[in-house]
Amino acid sequence: MEFIDLKAQYKQIQPAIQARINAVLEHGKYIMGPEVQELEEKLADYVGVKHCIAVSSGTDALLIAMMALEIQPGDEIITTPFTFISTGEMIRLLGAVPVFVDIDPDTYNISPGLIEAAITEKTRAIAPVSLYGQCADFDEINAIARKHGIPVIEDAAQSFGATYKGKKSCGLSTIGCTSFFPSKPLGCYGDGGACFTDDDALAKRMREIRVHGQERRYYHPVIGINGRMDTIQAAILIVKLEIFPEEVRLREAIGASYTQQIKDSAIAVTTPTIKEHNTSVYAQYTIAVDDREDLQAKLADNNIPTAVHYPVPLHMQPAFHELGFKQGSLPVSENAASKVMSLPMHATLKNDDIAQIVHQLNDALR
Repeated sequence: MEFIDLKAQYKQIQPAIQARINAVLEHGKYIMGPEVQELEEKLADYVGVKHCIAVSSGTDALLIAMMALEIQPGDEIITTPFTFISTGEMIRLLGAVPVFVDIDPDTYNISPGLIEAAITEKTRAIAPVSLYGQCADFDEINAIARKHGIPVIEDAAQSFGATYKGKKSCGLSTIGCTSFFPSKPLGCYGDGGACFTDDDALAKRMREIRVHGQERRYYHPVIGINGRMDTIQAAILIVKLEIFPEEVRLREAIGASYTQQIKDSAIAVTTPTIKEHNTSVYAQYTIAVDDREDLQAKLADNNIPTAVHYPVPLHMQPAFHELGFKQGSLPVSENAASKVMSLPMHATLKNDDIAQIVHQLNDALR
């Protein structure tokens, strides 16, 4: 059994993918070719914002967003410790300071009630992560940000396609950033990402930063990076975007089926909590369990792959040791990191597969 079955999806769309790739090979514009602009227009329309800036990865999307907001050394950005390292890593790369606050124990997203107390005169942004496919609570977060006059960057690397109160992820804040890493709900066949905004000036700046700070050929008003998207990746994403709404529907149905079958089996695990006003794209289907390592080993013996997202929260990573956090500093994140476990999840997962996984999970917990 595959944890994420990208090959099955490819077989469904192989002719269209090959045709799009061949078109790029024929015209020869391999970086920032016409497909990139086509993709940007389609993605902006999908999210419901004015601007999409396609970039080289989700990590670079975060970096470009922070550079566009002119984050400087010593500035502080409030974020969650319970995520992949990219979020805190890009803050630190710019010489800024990630200010970690704890998470909601049900959704694993940043706890809005803890944000305001973390704001100081050095706070320049809030960067919530929409984890596991579900958006953070943006009404509360944006209200705090407006009160203090600071922007919000949504790290939507796992939530593209999800909604919050009827609005799409990536269109909920000052800038939304996502990843098109192959395993994401909408993934290409390499690295890719995008930034989204309704702010014309920020969009212009992000487009410049993406190409070495270039406004026009060989004229560079600002320092930038090489953050351009490969045209072949854009071509692949155009095809995959056509089937994406159906994939989102399937992912929601699969997530709901997992939860129902686990509850029907009365298994002693914690299933995902999806807020009533949210939809999730289930970038991962993540449960919380005791004795995780033992459970993973038993499932592996029965050919059920699992993964842990994420076993060490950022405030306990050696790369952030100088921030001075100790064990117990952010107890909800630390507890989650010790218990979460992700089960196979992809749009081609069948009910029989889910039933087999749940059966093996039940047996392993006896």
